[in-house]
Amino acid sequence: MSKYKIETKVIHAGQEADPSTGAVMPPIYQTSTYKQKGVGKHSGYEYSRTGNPTRSALEANLAALENSKFGLAFASGMAAIDTVLRMFEPGDHILAGNDVYGGTFRLFDKEFRRYGLKFSYVDTTDLKAVEAELRPETRLIWIESPTNPLLSITDIHGISELGHGYSEKILVGVDNTFATPYLQQPIMLGADLVVHSTTKYLGGHSDVVGGAAVTNNEEIYLRLAFLQNSAGAVPGPMDSFLVLRGIKTLPIRMDRHAENAHTVAEFLDDLLQVEKMIYPGHPSHPQYEIAKKQMRNGGGMVSFILKGGAEEALRVAEGTKLFTLAESLGGVESLIEVPAAMTHASTAESSFPVDPGLIRLSVGLEHIDDLIEDMAKAIGK
Repeated sequence: MSKYKIETKVIHAGQEADPSTGAVMPPIYQTSTYKQKGVGKHSGYEYSRTGNPTRSALEANLAALENSKFGLAFASGMAAIDTVLRMFEPGDHILAGNDVYGGTFRLFDKEFRRYGLKFSYVDTTDLKAVEAELRPETRLIWIESPTNPLLSITDIHGISELGHGYSEKILVGVDNTFATPYLQQPIMLGADLVVHSTTKYLGGHSDVVGGAAVTNNEEIYLRLAFLQNSAGAVPGPMDSFLVLRGIKTLPIRMDRHAENAHTVAEFLDDLLQVEKMIYPGHPSHPQYEIAKKQMRNGGGMVSFILKGGAEEALRVAEGTKLFTLAESLGGVESLIEVPAAMTHASTAESSFPVDPGLIRLSVGLEHIDDLIEDMAKAIGK
């Protein structure tokens, strides 16, 4: 599938008509085990924790979308990140962004630190700051771009060159959930592995939880595949089917998400009540030029800080009608949340807490006029 554009890959990669029935969509193989031809002689599948044909179709599709050789599906995005971290040994150093997703910070700082991994956090948009934090024992640079929820943009190519130049032992991992493979392909920019929460834009309909890890490196793949099978944090066949189905409309949805988000961003940027508006596709964004270089468009996420602080943020978040007050993102419906009190509460006692007045929007596919009217009424314009 490498010769095809991503708009074609989302529909066809990893998927062929069922040989026995001609079914166009890969069947949902709702089975835990498989009949063997003889003792130890199977047809490629023996137990669904190890492998399932529906999951295999999804994994092949995910690899193709990132222009990579190997894809692995997991039960959640956090399960994928957890599996990546299990590749490392006590004493290894992981350098991560200082505004990572709250769940990622919780996993790093509250769990894996207990098992001997060392973590430090840095502004990954500043290459000199990243270089200053590298150590002989550094084994992973962990990037989100755009970040959650501040939507900072990291120069993935620059970080990859920096890390690999410092030591061949350093891997560069990118959480590509916010951008998706349609907007950005980190492995093509030099990263070693990519993870996704397929719950978000890839699934796209707020009806499934899943994750993924993708790499071109066979050694990384074999290690992750061993861990995937050993720990068993895998999606079931129905979950795999739902993500695969959602991916088919990814390009169309992402274009509409970005179109609506850009309009919402411009609306917010003009309001006197808004202290700061953050959107990677807007010229006011500090990494706007990098975003233009490595992303197809600005994506569907918008963050902003109101002048009234936390009290005003809570009032607005609880006052919308179309923007649903809920965690998560990337579905067809618009969502609103206050990260400091919701998705990023675990960072409150850290050295990089989220501004309690910050609101994060996942801008959906509704008519833009209706979304603007809803936001205007909630803010009180």
